[in-house]
Amino acid sequence: MSEAATLKGSCHCGATRFEVTAHPKDVTRCNCTFCSKRGVLWAYYEPEQVTFTRRENVATYARNEPVAHHHCQQCGCGTWTDTPVWEDNAPVPGRFKVGLNARLFDDFSLDAVRVKFVDGRNLW
Repeated sequence: MSEAATLKGSCHCGATRFEVTAHPKDVTRCNCTFCSKRGVLWAYYEPEQVTFTRRENVATYARNEPVAHHHCQQCGCGTWTDTPVWEDNAPVPGRFKVGLNARLFDDFSLDAVRVKFVDGRNLW
């Protein structure tokens, strides 16, 4: 699959489906208690790069606003996160990105990308 091809993904039951216009160049592994307990690898995109083709049975966990984590109420998969752009360990006002759970991508090998580590347990 070429890097320009649309990459699709979904939760286990298909209630949430999404597409992106580019393959991730890297993914992020965060060790905060939320991310590590869910086992997600985040692929970050500008909002205009992500298209949700289906969003049913979505629940939102927003304990640490303005970050909002979304998951499927039907199958339980953590699907995406709306998060501010961070610079110098602080959110940039008015700038947001979408973090997709890269483990949900169809036909994409996570072995093909670098895994970056973020020490979320000690940063926030």
